[in-house]
Formats: sequence, C-alpha cells, structure tokens
Amino acid sequence: MTVNFNQKLTDLLKKDLRFVDDDSEELIRSEIVNEALKIDKKLIEALLSEKDIKEKFFTEIKGHWVFEINKFIDFIQDKNFLSDSYTKFKNKIGLNIDGKFLNERKEVSLVWPFKDCVLEGGMTKEDQKRNEIFFNEILAQDEIDRLLDPKVLTNFKRVTAKGEEKVTDFKRDKNGTIRENLIIKGNNLLALHSLKKEFQERVKLIYIDPPYNPDNKNNTFAYNNNFNHSTWLTFMKNRLQVAKTLLTFDGVLEIAIDKNEQPYLGVLLDEIFPEHEKHCVTIVHNPRGVQGTNFSYTHEFTYFVIPKGLKTIGNRKIEEEDVSWRNLRDNGGESLRNDARNCFYPMIIQNDEIIGFGDVPDNDFHPSSGTEKKGDKYYVWPIDKEGIERKWRYARQSVEKIKNLLRLKSNGNGFEIEIGKDFGMYRTVWIDKRYDSNENGTKLVKSLVPNCKFSFPKSLYNVYDCIYAAVAEDKNAIVLDYHAGSGTTAHALIDLNKEDDGNRNFILVEQMDYIESVTSKRVQKVIENYKLKDSFVFCELMKHNEEAVDKIESAKTTENLLKIWKEMVEHYFLNYDVDIKRFNDNQDEFKKLPLEKQKKLLVEMLNKNQLYVNLSEIDDAQFKVSKEDKELNKKFYK
Repeated sequence: MTVNFNQKLTDLLKKDLRFVDDDSEELIRSEIVNEALKIDKKLIEALLSEKDIKEKFFTEIKGHWVFEINKFIDFIQDKNFLSDSYTKFKNKIGLNIDGKFLNERKEVSLVWPFKDCVLEGGMTKEDQKRNEIFFNEILAQDEIDRLLDPKVLTNFKRVTAKGEEKVTDFKRDKNGTIRENLIIKGNNLLALHSLKKEFQERVKLIYIDPPYNPDNKNNTFAYNNNFNHSTWLTFMKNRLQVAKTLLTFDGVLEIAIDKNEQPYLGVLLDEIFPEHEKHCVTIVHNPRGVQGTNFSYTHEFTYFVIPKGLKTIGNRKIEEEDVSWRNLRDNGGESLRNDARNCFYPMIIQNDEIIGFGDVPDNDFHPSSGTEKKGDKYYVWPIDKEGIERKWRYARQSVEKIKNLLRLKSNGNGFEIEIGKDFGMYRTVWIDKRYDSNENGTKLVKSLVPNCKFSFPKSLYNVYDCIYAAVAEDKNAIVLDYHAGSGTTAHALIDLNKEDDGNRNFILVEQMDYIESVTSKRVQKVIENYKLKDSFVFCELMKHNEEAVDKIESAKTTENLLKIWKEMVEHYFLNYDVDIKRFNDNQDEFKKLPLEKQKKLLVEMLNKNQLYVNLSEIDDAQFKVSKEDKELNKKFYK
C-alpha cells in the first residue's frame, strides 16, 4: 500500500521529537514553521532525504537544491495538512481564521514587550495544562478592557475558630478602608484589578511565591510553554503592573524565586520599578540539596523591591550569640574628646539600665571620673582607666536610635558601655535551619491539614522573616499575597500579630481548588490553635463561562457534553467564529471523537473574556446575581 504524501511528510517530521507534542503525540505546526524560518540544518537534511518531498519543496538550480521556504510553510499551515478527525471538525464549525486554527493563533511569535500582551493565565488544578490566548492592544484592546473590569464577588462567608458566619458588612477604619482579613478564590490577574478599586495605594507589603517555571516535571507553570521565558515574564508583568498600584508610597514588594527565572525577573523588575532599589537575597531552604547535573542546589532567592530614599526595611532580630561586643568608648587614633566634641556626653544609668543620655558639656567642664554617682543614678563618661578623656564612637542622636544594641558591663570601679557589632542590618545571604522547607513547610502544613497534598510549601519562618523585615514597625499594615498557595503568608502574619499585639491584615488570592481544602483550613486551624478572636472573610469571583468550563471538565460521557453544549448556546458566551448550526448538523462526527478531544473542543468554543461576571453587569438578569450578593458587592466596592 502506497503511503500518501501528507502521511509520508508527517511520518518524516515526527522522527524529530522537537516537532512532537509530548501529550498528544501530534505534530506542532508552530515549531515546524519556526525551524523552517531559521533554515534549520536538521530539518533541511530530513526534507532532502525523501525524493518526492525534496522535489515538492526544493528547486534545482545548476546542480543546487534551493529550499522554497514560503511554499513549505504554506503547506504546513494549510488546514488540510494534519487534518485528523478533530481538526477537520474544528474547521467545519468555524474554529479557524484564514485557514489557521486557534492553537496556531496562540502560538504566533510575540513581539514582547513592544505589544501590550495580556496572559489571563487560568488554572484550577495544579497538574492541569490550559492553552492561553495572548491578547494585545492591536487585536483586542476592547477585549482587554472588558477582561480587566472589576468582577462580581459571591459566596461570602466569615470564618472564625468556631466555624462559619454570615457576612452582612465589612469592617472599615477611620479612612474608610476595609480592615478585614480576606481570602479570595479566583484568577489572580482579575482579582488584582478588582482589588484596585478598594485598595489602591493602601497595601504596605506584597509578598508572593509565584510559579518558578523550572525545566522539569515539577513545573506548575503549565500555561503555554511554547514561549517558556517570554510567557512567564508576560504572566508576571501583567500582575506586577497592577500590583504596583496597590502599594503605599513606602510599600515593599518581595518575590520568592529560584535560579530558573531569577535573572529574567531582575530585568523585569528594573523595567516596572525603575524608581526602586532592588536587592536579591539568597536563602538556604533545602540544606540536603536538590541534585542537579553538576551542582546540588540548596538555595533560592527573594527579591526585595523598595522605594529609593526610604528606610522601609527595619532591623532584624538579633540573638545574643550572634553579636560580638566592643567598647562604645573609642580608642586608638583620633579617639580623644577634642577629635569629636559632640561625641563626649554622659550615659545615664539607673537600676542597671541605660535610661537616657546627658547633654554635651562645654569645653571647660571635666568630669571627676569615668563613672559619677548622683543620687540613685550613675553618669558614665568616655574616660579610660588612665583618666584620659576620650569620645564615644557615635554622637548622641545616633546612639539614641540604637539604644537596644547597648549593654552595661561592670568594671569594678563603675560601668563600661558595650555595643553590639551587629547593628541588625539584613545581610544578603540567610542561613538558618528554620528555613528548611521540608521540616517547617511540608510537615508543618500536614500537621495542620492532615490530608493536604500541597506541593512545595515555604518554611513558615522563611516567610515570617521576610514579612518581619517590611512590616515589623507597622502594626496596622495590610499585606497582600496573590499567589497564596497553602496560606503561609497568612500564618506568618498571624504569628507576628500574636507576638507584638499587631492589627495587620492579610489579603490572599488563589485560583486553585485547594484554596478551600488547604489554604482556608490551615488559616482557620492556626486561629483555633492560638485561641484567637481573629477571622477572615472568604469570597470568590463569580463565574460565568468558567462555570461552563468546570462542567465540561467534570463530564463523564458524550451525552453529558451534548447537554452542556445546549446550555452553552442558551446561557454562555461563545467565540464569535463558532458556527452553531454546523455543530448541530455534524454531531455524529463530534460523537466519534475521543472524550478528551470533545471536552477540549467545547472549552475552545467558549469566550475567555467572559469567564467571570463583570461588576458593571451585576444587574443583568442573565447572570442571576442574588439580592444578597448585590448588597454585599455594593458595600465592598462602596
């Protein structure tokens, strides 16, 4: 039996694994076209190896075979090439434009950052891959505007240590800002644009632990890896741009990341935050190491993005054993009183504590000794045992700020003042056994949520120390984490509030289904264990087309899918190029497709701009927003 030309070309191209999709084992048109445009040597050699293929795509000129690249690309992109039953059906019902299928539209080469691309990036399951369409200002600015409109919120409930309560209103401060802990289920890009309406310039810290995008099976960034780095950067850029508008003037951004995207993220941060300092901290989180080819990785990174000119990172906690002490009294060259007049003043001691600092005396005043007793107080001067008047290492105004780093030491005749050599400034490498993500991440989460199967939670103390650095001195800070994961950020913030009686609030956003089974349960358990009166409000973006996606994913039979198709036509928004009549006329062909292909087809037919209900359409009867939800949205968005 003679193999037809299309099949022969297909079999030839499939020998090159670069062109074969790992999941479907089908050829990837865009990869073939991309390599053809590069005049890839391996591809050219393969095409020349078969006589009839060579004669079709090459022209002989004086003994040389010239590749007719446009002819080859047109053939590859023709709707009749690779037209299995699935693609034929897509073509029949209108799911193509100019002979090119939707999966090719999403694989066009992005000229980023010259176009304002938007990656909606929807996922509900950690192992789920979903092909995304890139919207850009040239093709669909009106679609972008609609996509990023604030969304209707629904399924409100207040969660306490004792259980769930009905939400009737939201607590606000004197400035009218919502002061509730919030956990929001839904796409984080859309949630951020919804939060902007209420929390613009009110968030003191944004801490996120986004998908790391590693080049291995552990990659949870499974949106569209045909553009590995550029897709990830577009995904991050869209969210960081709106997140920036939520930060206060002295707000801090912290992003955990590993080696795969760390250098690319640094460049992106330079672009989005040109007026900020960027510091990259190395954190040893896995002392056992992750085995690589040549190196075993024990660390990851956290970027600290801080407004220039502002001291917004406080001093770190200092353990006694970490501090080396030295005499606050200067010695050596230029250590005399006359070398720095404002560094000669008394420390006032009472009950073995430094209670204050005296004034700098005039030049004619000379203390009788290094330690003078006046009533129940002692005045300690920088005079050495030989009676030489020296100076303190720092002026009074400087020492007042670091009083907590001073300690007294009795020398028999009075007191010496010592200062810790470590001033509490953060270093750029953090090493502490508390940062072990297995011991204080995975095991900790499982102890709180026994059936949890969450992958790679952060160490609680890793996140705690990052948060502490930015908001330890602001007991009323609002902290946002829009990659909430297992809820470590909320747990750490609750710990900090408990420690210093703070009133900080968290806002968590997560689209994955585990936000209800893991994230919320963990936070509730922490509140319960600590016997706190704290609570959080849980709500979610109100689904529309996303609801149809959920139904399609859970369908078990073709009959179920056809019932859903009827609902899609009646109640949901389809892509404008879908021919409903042709679908109905050709249902027999649809039934012949494998169930997974049927599901994929129906999802592709849904308009991705209508996944959630826009706030502007809350009164539209077709969305069936309850009276109660309308009232709560009115109170939330004011």
